[in-house]
Amino acid sequence: MAETEIEWTDATWNPVAGCSVMSAGCTNCYAMKMAKRLEAMGVDKYADLTKTVNGQAVWTGKVREDEKSLQTPLSWKKPRKIFVNSMSDLFHDEVSDKFITQVWDVMASASHHHYQILTKRPDRMRDLLSSWGREPLPNVWLGTSVENAKVAKRVDDLRDVPAAIRFISFEPLIGSVGAINLRDIHWAIVGGESGSNARPIKEEWIDLIYDQCTIYDTAFFFKQWGTWGADNKKRSKKANGRTYKGRTWDAMPTQALSI
Repeated sequence: MAETEIEWTDATWNPVAGCSVMSAGCTNCYAMKMAKRLEAMGVDKYADLTKTVNGQAVWTGKVREDEKSLQTPLSWKKPRKIFVNSMSDLFHDEVSDKFITQVWDVMASASHHHYQILTKRPDRMRDLLSSWGREPLPNVWLGTSVENAKVAKRVDDLRDVPAAIRFISFEPLIGSVGAINLRDIHWAIVGGESGSNARPIKEEWIDLIYDQCTIYDTAFFFKQWGTWGADNKKRSKKANGRTYKGRTWDAMPTQALSI
């Protein structure tokens, strides 16, 4: 099993490897660094997926479908929350419709798990899933990443996706998203950026999202401050912790808990 330290999931499953830079939230993507490291370790799946630019690993845009890993969740007997493609984007243009369908078939077969899929391409997710004419799988949560107001339109695209659970990852939150409309959004994850090149997060940006979660009855999960604390000082991610408004926030979508 691919264990993970990500606070909102139990395991990761990566039937796709590789991606491309889509927006400002991708700049310091941990997956680019990890892919470069895995290539250096001789993992063929990640070969030639990154290049070095100004000393940093950057996606080449090459994407690899990994048929061998498709059946992995079927071997995990204990029910888990599984983050699908933590090292890629299932709805990248270079991932075929056929392969996405195969991923869906596995999630339907291994239905004792909950699957969490994040994309920066919710328009493709909407178009493809709507064309299927299938009922949404109750154990599949579909989400998009929104790092600032410039990409807030992704929320509107997500709202039109046929899904049992819709969620937004406001991470890394690098700018205000304003009074964002969370109608029909079941879950919101908020987090600051970590690492040596991390961009600051501001508490008032979090407050706006928290307020909208309250209005729309959206479950609120605060993942971390990251490198920049509430006092706008740099520390380790661990030192800054994940306390907001004097407590931790670990809410999950209530719809999922009843499945």
